[in-house]
Amino acid sequence: MSETVLRLTGIEKGYKLGRPNEVRVLRGADLTLAAGEVVALVAPSGAGKSTLLHIAGLLDTPDAGRVEIGGQDLSAASDRARTAARRGMVGFVYQFHHLLPEFTAAENIVLPQLANGAGPAEAEARAVALLSAVGLAARTDHRPAALSGGEQQRVAFCRALANAPRLLLADEPTGNLDPATSDTVFGTLMGLVRETGLSALIATHNLDLAARMDRVVRLEAGRLVPG
Repeated sequence: MSETVLRLTGIEKGYKLGRPNEVRVLRGADLTLAAGEVVALVAPSGAGKSTLLHIAGLLDTPDAGRVEIGGQDLSAASDRARTAARRGMVGFVYQFHHLLPEFTAAENIVLPQLANGAGPAEAEARAVALLSAVGLAARTDHRPAALSGGEQQRVAFCRALANAPRLLLADEPTGNLDPATSDTVFGTLMGLVRETGLSALIATHNLDLAARMDRVVRLEAGRLVPG
């Protein structure tokens, strides 16, 4: 039986829009993600996909419910413990690459490793290996401004995998790219995920891309249902 990498149980989240109004975004959302499984998260804009990803990745806390990563219940963990778990077990990819413009492609991948305790030589070797894996071996010393949109996003993928996480969370990772580039870059992402055995939860509006994943879940009225 496959190990469970991510388990969300009864996740509730609301936002106050001024007293007494509150918008309930998540209403008892449940999700289990097995080791090596790639799941598409589909929902209209504003339905709560980003909120769910932020809670799953320990960037936000639910009003109620449990968040378990790698078998650890982190729902009530301290900020320090959550930061350590996030840094060591979770990788994030967003619609926009958010690369640091003053650093090279390789340096953008080295920095999170140094923050996680890796040595400089080890971090640089991993950065070069990851860039080579996505076809950017010749671009290690280029800054983001010298890279195309698709190349920038591939560097962002590598940065997300820098610390060898167990869980990858991606929020519309190809949503800022034209259709042809989106298809190519998504193929690169899936290749990386499959090669490393990662579990991944990928939010997308693109139903063609969603169909290429292991299964689809849909966020409806604050709950997750099979897609």
